[in-house]
Amino acid sequence: MRLFNDRCPQLGGGGRAPCSPGKEGPIAAWHEGARSLSGRPTPIDILLLNLTISDISLLIFLPFKMLEAISDRAWPLPPFLCPLTSFFFYSSIYISSLFLMAVSVERYLGVAFPIQYKLRRRPAYATAVSVVFWVVGCAHCSIVYIIQYQDPSHNSTAPYQNTSHCYEEFTPRQLLILLPVRLELFLVLFCLPFTVTIFCYVNFVRILVALPNIPARRKQRAVGLAVATLFNFIVCFAPYNLSHVVGFVQNKSPSWRVYTLLLSTLNAALDP
Repeated sequence: MRLFNDRCPQLGGGGRAPCSPGKEGPIAAWHEGARSLSGRPTPIDILLLNLTISDISLLIFLPFKMLEAISDRAWPLPPFLCPLTSFFFYSSIYISSLFLMAVSVERYLGVAFPIQYKLRRRPAYATAVSVVFWVVGCAHCSIVYIIQYQDPSHNSTAPYQNTSHCYEEFTPRQLLILLPVRLELFLVLFCLPFTVTIFCYVNFVRILVALPNIPARRKQRAVGLAVATLFNFIVCFAPYNLSHVVGFVQNKSPSWRVYTLLLSTLNAALDP
């Protein structure tokens, strides 16, 4: 995770050259981000701090999913932890994708329109965007609770072959609600951020490479930053979200969907 208080050399017109992604983990990034906010935070400080909070929320509930995997996908914990864990786990995936998009937009604007952006950027705007992202991500992933209690006769953690499964077995009535919502997640919270991120980083790199006053090493770091972010989307987020499309077409929850979640957990380590 990139340090929040990294400061980059100024570009012509007041913009900044890209900093390289750091090797610190989410906890160290949180510490640096919180410290940067005690001074005069920039919009990217706020966005990256929120991205780190999203990663930490995943890491907090990740042990519960690991325990589930060790138990052969049976849910060994109290039933109330099933929707709670799923809610934070899935919310982290989509909130991270939104903040990765926002970071790419901020970096693109800072390079493409350095003077105008420096004059108009405000930490309050980044704070407002962050609140909207959290509300949108959490609202969409509240489907976990809706499905959990929508059909009391078939609770997601109800006994199944003498075991208990969390958010895996669904009735046709539950699938009628769940599958369209998953398709919406794919379109709104994956495809849209992914498309915007591709546009911003492609142009971000293109503009930097064309600038003569930027050292070659920093240009290489810019390319590495863009590649790392796109790799995050393609490897961590794409397989899981494609399972939504397959499930919608097949009118069922794919059995292999659970394995795509393993890749999504790498997001916390790969966020730039």
